[in-house]
Amino acid sequence: MFNWITTWIESLGYLGIFGLMVLEHLIPPIPSELVMPLAGFVSRRSPDLNLATVIVAGSLGSLIGASAWYVVGRLITQDQLMDWVRRYGRWLTLKPSDIEKAVEFFQQGRGSWVVGAGRMVPGVRTYVSVPAGLSHMPLLPYLVYSAVGTVLWTGALAVAGYLLGNQFDRVQEFIAPISKIVLISLAAIAIVWVIRRRQRRSL
Repeated sequence: MFNWITTWIESLGYLGIFGLMVLEHLIPPIPSELVMPLAGFVSRRSPDLNLATVIVAGSLGSLIGASAWYVVGRLITQDQLMDWVRRYGRWLTLKPSDIEKAVEFFQQGRGSWVVGAGRMVPGVRTYVSVPAGLSHMPLLPYLVYSAVGTVLWTGALAVAGYLLGNQFDRVQEFIAPISKIVLISLAAIAIVWVIRRRQRRSL
């Protein structure tokens, strides 16, 4: 995959980066953690690629790919999703109650920052768009928060690949702590929210 992605980027330039980042959200085996560092690395040695434009191309592709899942969330109903989770959710450790809580969380106006932060967590960054669409989060706030998280993530990956050069395979060493911090922060905020909600119910 390494050689294939490198060839794609070198042959198609910005369009190739854009296309790969769209596909990242549709074909999971293509990770942004590989595409963007490689793009940053290639831009360092290629006179045809500029790092800033590489980040723009990657961010646009990622935003469009993620937005496809937002559209899916808007088109299906919560009942349809709940039915699917009842049948197959155990394979993803999902329960219907998880979906209900996620949708309620978004509907109460807390979804905006979750979308932005979630875009910086591998494994979450794609599918955080589904509850956003399912809860009918307005398109403009979704795009704004999603774009902020996307640019921060793709930018960090591309810059890391550019700076590390031939050692771009070490990018994960630098990015992993950032993802963990974001994920832990989200978990902590969610726990506080649940505790406060239960306290209000007990009053």
